[in-house]
This record gives sequence, C-alpha cells and structure tokens, in this order.
Amino acid sequence: MNKAQLIEAIAGESGLTKADAKKALDGFIKVTGEALKKGDRIALVGFGSFSVSERSARTGRNPQTGKEIQIPAKKVVKFKAGSELNDAVN
Repeated sequence: MNKAQLIEAIAGESGLTKADAKKALDGFIKVTGEALKKGDRIALVGFGSFSVSERSARTGRNPQTGKEIQIPAKKVVKFKAGSELNDAVN
C-alpha cells in the first residue's frame, strides 16, 4: 500500500474527505518525525510504539573487495508492534 492508497483507505474508513485525510496523515508524519528527532518515544496503545535507538560504530566488510570498512555510529528509528496489531496480523 502506498501513501495515496493509505489516504483513500483512511478517508473511506473515517468518513473524511481525501483532502482532510491527507492533511491528517501528513500531520501525523510531521509530528512523529519531530518527536523522534528530539528523542521522544511515541506509543499508540494496541498499535505499537516508535522510538529512537543508538547503533554503535562497527567494522564491516565491502562485499565487492572484501576490504574492511568502518561503519559510523548512528541513530535508527525502531517500531515495536502492539499486541492488538500482532493479533490482527496473525
């Protein structure tokens, strides 16, 4: 499902217009990104939680040459599905 299909599904499920559903989705994406950038955790009960985790620096290997390379430390976004979402999928 791409963004346009998600907007259409949200509009159909909620009774909003597609324009309002797009504004709501864009707002959610913006607010979520800003909160994660600050290091906050976002928990949606039953759906899941978004958080930021630190990935430490490590040594990797270039698959073409086999030469060792240094991979720098960075922050990564993690999503942990909630129990209701897990139950719906399974």
